[in-house]
Amino acid sequence: MSRLAKKPMLLPKGVELTVSQNVVQIKGPKGTLSHNLPKGIELIKEGNEVMIQQTADADLEKPVLGLHRSLLQNAIQGVSVGFQKTLQLVGVGYRAAIKGSKLDLQLGFSHPCEVDIPSQIKVEIDKSVSITISGIDKQLVGHFAAMVRGIKPPEPYKGKGIRYTDEFVRKKAGKAAKGK
Repeated sequence: MSRLAKKPMLLPKGVELTVSQNVVQIKGPKGTLSHNLPKGIELIKEGNEVMIQQTADADLEKPVLGLHRSLLQNAIQGVSVGFQKTLQLVGVGYRAAIKGSKLDLQLGFSHPCEVDIPSQIKVEIDKSVSITISGIDKQLVGHFAAMVRGIKPPEPYKGKGIRYTDEFVRKKAGKAAKGK
């Protein structure tokens, strides 16, 4: 058993966990998520603690238990607190706006970039240069943030582009002028 799988998961107040036929339903104040467990893994619930365990007849690799424990822990945190990523637009004339269910980005291209916002994600714009992406599914929030950042990643010479707020962009020296 992996070391991570040995640690119990704590259920916060207001979060319910039910298991039926290897499908775990997690309900909380922010919403509901479900997770499919592979055969050979069972959950043991004692009060507000949940343990993940391998059945006796299972032939699973050690890291599989730790993976599913992490996925369940992320689901528990998502339905109770949620996840959030913040992106910054750096560059003259770079701005973002929400038009219906699309994120409209002006990034210096000859055309506007529009990205469909998934229904499970909430996007907020602050001062047209800060994009806050939030939701209950960690994987979906991270994937959408990476997809938006991938449209115009920060370049190393002037630092222009879309970056995470906690991201540091190392700048390179530009072309040196020749002396005569």
